[in-house]
Amino acid sequence: MNEEKKKFVVGLYPRVSTEDQVREGFSLDEQEESLKRLCDYKHYTIYKVYREEGVSAKSMNRPKFQEMLKDMKDGKINKIIVYKLDRLTRSIQDLEIICKMIEQYNCSLESISEELNTETSTGIFFMRMTTILAQLEIERTSERTKFGLAGAIKQGHIPHRAPLGYKHENKMLVPDALTKDTVVRIFELYHNRMSYQKISNLFNKDKVLSKENWRYSTIVNILQN
Repeated sequence: MNEEKKKFVVGLYPRVSTEDQVREGFSLDEQEESLKRLCDYKHYTIYKVYREEGVSAKSMNRPKFQEMLKDMKDGKINKIIVYKLDRLTRSIQDLEIICKMIEQYNCSLESISEELNTETSTGIFFMRMTTILAQLEIERTSERTKFGLAGAIKQGHIPHRAPLGYKHENKMLVPDALTKDTVVRIFELYHNRMSYQKISNLFNKDKVLSKENWRYSTIVNILQN
């Protein structure tokens, strides 16, 4: 069938994670509105809007994304449209899997922000390159963040909540006289062959630090910190 005459029944996939909302101001409503405008302009029939809220693209194990894939496999949609390619995935490996699936089920993928689609080999190529560059930028940002955090830690600056036994003082991490003995006791009990669970049970019984919610995992985290 000629592509110009092909009738597209589409699934719209707007996605936003909590981090995106804070960092970039992405809005599900704005994405959806842009996607619907494109469909109106190109005379696409909208089958469903798969709104994915507060979910990262690090994995393909997303409820609405999986629902959309199932509808594609069932023949209910023959095109997936996203506002931006990284709304769908930020992984070149996942993109390869997605491209193979949409080809297998006679579907296509379109990103309106980058003006990319998989209906041509050129479109697929540029889609892959866009994802590779996005993934590279994520990895470089992660490296810069880790480098800066490591430098801060070496100087005693811990940007997160102080672990048990310590407190923040003038942006430095220093021993906390009120809780450090509890940490010392945990290590002593562990070295005396008391298990994580027995330590947590003992602390709950004694209401250490006026708490009754000492957990096995809490003891493990303190010993491994």
